[in-house]
Amino acid sequence: MSRVTITLVALAGILAGALGYATLVKSTPQTDALAVQAMIDDAISTYDSQRSAALAAAPAQDVAAVTPETINPLIESYLMSDPKILQRMSVALDTTLRSEEQQQATAAIASMHDAIFNAPGQVVVGNPDGDVTLVELFDYNCGYCRAALPDMAKLLADDPKLRIILKEFPILSNESIDAARVAVLVGESDADYWSFHEALFSSRGKVDKQTALKAASDLGLNPVTLELDMGTPAVSDTIQTSYAIAKALNISGTPTYIIGNEVIPGAIGIDELRSRIANMRACGQTQCDG
Repeated sequence: MSRVTITLVALAGILAGALGYATLVKSTPQTDALAVQAMIDDAISTYDSQRSAALAAAPAQDVAAVTPETINPLIESYLMSDPKILQRMSVALDTTLRSEEQQQATAAIASMHDAIFNAPGQVVVGNPDGDVTLVELFDYNCGYCRAALPDMAKLLADDPKLRIILKEFPILSNESIDAARVAVLVGESDADYWSFHEALFSSRGKVDKQTALKAASDLGLNPVTLELDMGTPAVSDTIQTSYAIAKALNISGTPTYIIGNEVIPGAIGIDELRSRIANMRACGQTQCDG
């Protein structure tokens, strides 16, 4: 193979990849663009080493004859011969990124397993010995969490084998933090936490300390005692555990669900939740092969 041929073929591959990168950057998030850039950097590095080795073994020829006028038609011909190559690159990149994200989530969940599923004093509703556990991180001032409450209520009513863990994750305001502190104390008491939970999400206006104390008082708890205890280190530690889980799993919004080894951001709806729960029972994963 001549030096010109070696250079043309290698450069065609690199420049075709660059064109694919430019297209993908316009249609994918920043994280995807950075991943594509990394792929291209790796390809260029590989090209440099392979070209140096090939040129060293090939006889000296007209390398200087390689010009844009020569390369550009070759690239165009390469892409036009299979216009779907960019689409296949996009699909392959998406698949690779999803796989990497899933691997990272699986490792992070494993490292935080006890804090997520077996924390002392955590709020468990539904069947405490259920065969599938659904974890929700929420904020009482989150509109999406409020909208998703009927989904959780329906799952509790329809699935007697489901275990649900509710974790306070107040991130929207100081009022959310105060409400979460009261909620932690309610969860540690003998009061009906789910009734308290529903009362806060069905209240009008911003949920704050007074809203939470009123809901707890309606369940027979002493609001004065709750207000005195809501600032204790034990309450802070419970909320800090949620923050630590969120940091480890790159969770930044509410609601966020955890099922098996999957982190599910956003209110995905009852049908999607049911599907993942059913898959956990069928194959031990939220996504079953076939």
